[in-house]
Amino acid sequence: MSLLYALPGNAAFARALCRHTGWQRGQLELHRFPDGESLLRLATPPRGVVALACSLQRPDAKLFALIAAAATARELGATQVGLVAPYLAYMRQDARFRPGEAISARVIGNLLGSAFDWVVTVDPHLHRIHDLAEVFACRTTVVQAAPEVAAWIRANVRSPLLVGPDGESAQWVQAVADRLGAPCVVARKQRRGDRDVSVRLPSLARWRGHTPVLLDDIAASGHTLIDTARGVREQLPQAAPVAVVVHGLLGRRSREALRGAGIARLVTTNTVPGELAAIDVSARVAQALATLGAEAG
Repeated sequence: MSLLYALPGNAAFARALCRHTGWQRGQLELHRFPDGESLLRLATPPRGVVALACSLQRPDAKLFALIAAAATARELGATQVGLVAPYLAYMRQDARFRPGEAISARVIGNLLGSAFDWVVTVDPHLHRIHDLAEVFACRTTVVQAAPEVAAWIRANVRSPLLVGPDGESAQWVQAVADRLGAPCVVARKQRRGDRDVSVRLPSLARWRGHTPVLLDDIAASGHTLIDTARGVREQLPQAAPVAVVVHGLLGRRSREALRGAGIARLVTTNTVPGELAAIDVSARVAQALATLGAEAG
């Protein structure tokens, strides 16, 4: 019997994975001492193939517990240890833009690749790095959210026009547009800082009567989507745009700012838990997990 342990905050996704795969839930305990250190305990003895479920938003507070859990599972008898990270952090810093900067994608790839036998994730942010195999020493499986995103748009949006806020979003926008048979456009973005971006849209005049759907893989501050929404409203003032994000890292103020920019509805997948997570990708992740478990067993 394969075991799946959930790190804190990942219980709901882990339950869904077990429901889809028939894997057994393992019990994991994490205690934090007053000085900030952690003590991790695998209350269910590990055996055979073990996986850890941990989405890596706000990753710095999670990485020690994750690495400790993997090492402990292996020490106590697991034959293989895998990671299910629906959101995989640190992939955006994939080059050294200024002298002395860490290439974070390579650092996280080395760290996790040495701790795990395989990693499953959903739509990692790949730009200059084209394949996770370039930075991970272990086997990796990438699950695409496009089928579930397209299904949600088909069920909830009339006459969608997909809008990508920048060139990096083009791969996700095109994949969803192809599934819907819908038109799509991609804006050009200039970034001057974490919260200082400007977006230039092509002409949208031919798409009057469509509902703009802003689609991106990650939203953190929300500034890119806000600038895109304003540009859409300038050209299509009667159209209230919808925003769909694969990985939603938005805080309360960012969500309020997006609504203030005229976005009628904002939804994300459940790769990151939260009130916006209306699109369930657990079944597709479970397929990848079941395949890896069968091969390892």
